[in-house]
Amino acid sequence: MSKAGIRLKKWLGLEKQSRYVKNYFYAANMRASIYMSAIVIILELWMIARMTKTVIVEHLQSKFWHIVDSYYSNYFILLASGMLMLALALRFSRQAVGIRWLGIPVMIFSVPVCVFEVWQISQYRPDERDPHALVNYIILLCAGLLLVFFSALLLRGRKDRRWESLSVLYLFSFVCINFGIILSAHAYERGEQILTFLTMELFVICLLIWRPLTGFLVLTGSYLIFFERIDMLPAFNTGTVGITESTQINGFTMWLSTLLLCIANYRQTLSQALKDEHLEKMNRHLREISVKDDLTGIHNMLYFRSEAERLLGYVTTDIENVVYLFMDIENFKSYNEKYGFHAGNALLIQIAHTIEKTFKGSLVSRFSDDHFVILTSRESCMERVAQISEEIKKKQREVHLELKCGAYQPGGDERDPSLACDRARFACNSIKKHYDRSFRFYDKSLEDRFQLKQYIVNNIDNAIANGCIEVFYQPVVSTKSGQICGLEALARWRDPTYGLLPPGAFIEILEEYRQIYKLDRCIIEQVCRDYRKAAEQNMPFAPVSLNFSRLDFELCDIVGFLAEVVQKYDVPKNYIEVEITESALTDQQDFLPDAIRTLRKNGYNVWLDDFGSGYSSLNVLKDYQFDVLKIDMKFLSGFETNQKTMPIIKNIIDLTQQLRMISLTEGVETQEQFAFLRSIGCDRAQGYLFGKPAPLSVLRERIRCGEISVSKEFLNA
Repeated sequence: MSKAGIRLKKWLGLEKQSRYVKNYFYAANMRASIYMSAIVIILELWMIARMTKTVIVEHLQSKFWHIVDSYYSNYFILLASGMLMLALALRFSRQAVGIRWLGIPVMIFSVPVCVFEVWQISQYRPDERDPHALVNYIILLCAGLLLVFFSALLLRGRKDRRWESLSVLYLFSFVCINFGIILSAHAYERGEQILTFLTMELFVICLLIWRPLTGFLVLTGSYLIFFERIDMLPAFNTGTVGITESTQINGFTMWLSTLLLCIANYRQTLSQALKDEHLEKMNRHLREISVKDDLTGIHNMLYFRSEAERLLGYVTTDIENVVYLFMDIENFKSYNEKYGFHAGNALLIQIAHTIEKTFKGSLVSRFSDDHFVILTSRESCMERVAQISEEIKKKQREVHLELKCGAYQPGGDERDPSLACDRARFACNSIKKHYDRSFRFYDKSLEDRFQLKQYIVNNIDNAIANGCIEVFYQPVVSTKSGQICGLEALARWRDPTYGLLPPGAFIEILEEYRQIYKLDRCIIEQVCRDYRKAAEQNMPFAPVSLNFSRLDFELCDIVGFLAEVVQKYDVPKNYIEVEITESALTDQQDFLPDAIRTLRKNGYNVWLDDFGSGYSSLNVLKDYQFDVLKIDMKFLSGFETNQKTMPIIKNIIDLTQQLRMISLTEGVETQEQFAFLRSIGCDRAQGYLFGKPAPLSVLRERIRCGEISVSKEFLNA
């Protein structure tokens, strides 16, 4: 359609309207009908009372049937339609109780009119009466019958039905205009003003909202009918039959003014409806994104926590049969790396909807990444988890995906969804990497471990402040000399409650809760302090490698902090080395390449730790520059029995030499392993063969006793 056609449709009000806009117009007309019908009812009651008084005072009983024909029938129909419109409008707005009983007076006024109009039609003689009279009889009869019908529907007490309200609205409008035409025609014949017609036109066209084309048709049609009626009547002042020129001018002026008001009313209401619709859409969108997960479309944790707390607060909820489930899709990260994030996201969406469908009627949300939580009944929950696991296996490709699920059943007055999800998650994590288990309930043994986890998270700051975090050093030896050429700094937590905690008890927990940077900063400070103390006491001290977590670079300026502490304790740059695990480099973080370049530029050696433990080792070597390659201890685990071990390690050593990197193999436990590494050109070795991690004082005692020695090039005097 051309732009001109579109503009014309818009001007005529023929543009397509949304359901919201239609409802807006409907509601606006129902509200306007309350005031309009109330005014009409008051006016008609007053006019009926006035006419009755006139009949009695002026003794017009002999003209009673003529008065009924000319006035009472029209008064009654308009009054009845006003009452019915008021009842339906109030029912829509729910502003009154018992409004359906207004159907009784509607019938009381409508039924006599119907009977009277049937009698009038039966008595009608074309040669005796004005032909317009028959039309009016039929109109009043039809209007009366419709009012009886709709009042009967009202008395049945049904809820608001739009077609009823709109039908009565159109009927009411028609009765008002017809009333105005008849009474103003009588007034014009007597030389009085036609205010009733004009008033009814304003009521119908301006109080109610019509599309411009509809308003034009109604307004023009009613004006033509009215002027056709009065054109047959003689003017009271001149006796000339036909409409006077002044009446024509005044009528056209009123027609044009009313039409413009109708159009303006429509445009203003439409504009407000569109604004409200846009605002409603925005609010709906905001409500949805506040409770929906952006990727999968299922509920998010904000919704889950609030709804879970509400559900558990119901008296009718059977707490003993409620269970929290935490689901983790194992190996999903590998799926993302192999097939890309787009394919991974598509799979997550499918899995999310599979879970939601399987646990229909339960509370299901996405926790984060490839993790989901469910609040459901304990009955058959394991079977449904098994169904989901089978569906996931059907969707996997070459990468094996395994569904792990932890369950926690709250007891007593427990109402905290976050704590319950944490415990279910803890149960889930306890079976990760255990391929013979896919489901576990949270139990007493996990409770003890969970309490330790909570203790670690809540007490890391106190442990650092009170000196409970200690540095243990593990020697790194040169394969050429067999002497110590470096140390690795490892954290230990000497707790007053739990005793000496190994790294496995707290490192992963601190990473999970994003507090690992506190520990690593503490280790940096202690290592630099140990160096300064050794230097001042003229004691030997070898270069120390520090393990940096990916989160160190994300949560704080670890490079800047290292520079400050090194300067504070005046530590030579060649005595500090930084280890970064291979897995940290596969998360596609933009800040890591810049951080590595800055460290090397500042004079620190950067190591690639745990080489071979991930899925993109060669890519890491291609994309990053490292000084030392630390080969994961898993390569030596099958040294004696696996014939592939030696050639693989030899090829890795050859690769480091070609890349001009220093090679270091960890996990060395036997002299045979050490001899092999020396024979293939590995530069350094680390493992229990040379000593377990120990406090610096123990390491010095071993050096003093001659068990191990420090290379002269690294002696600190």
